[in-house]
Amino acid sequence: MAVEKNRVIRFAVVITVLLSGMEACVYRKSAPVAEPLAVEGESVKNGQIHFMHHCQKCHPQGEGGLGPAINHVPGFAKRFQIRHGLGVMPAFKKEEISKKDLQDILAYLKVLKDNG
Repeated sequence: MAVEKNRVIRFAVVITVLLSGMEACVYRKSAPVAEPLAVEGESVKNGQIHFMHHCQKCHPQGEGGLGPAINHVPGFAKRFQIRHGLGVMPAFKKEEISKKDLQDILAYLKVLKDNG
């Protein structure tokens, strides 16, 4: 019974991630940041560093590029996608992006979304 419940939960998460990803791929949703982004706070600065290192190449400023736009994807879906990968996106294990760094990346993406 517990195995079946876990399958249903996994299936629901995968479907949510897929639907979010499809919606994010449709078109660019915001204008580029016109002025330098004011990054305040250590966690947001750390998130910016890790985003630039791991994510910026495919998701410039969180928008669509080689990869889909991620600014409007829910946080849990971003975490799942980063940890497990999907399609051509690689999975980033805790050895590559720590739990704290992942939270910091999400904090940085929130600042991008709020200022985009």
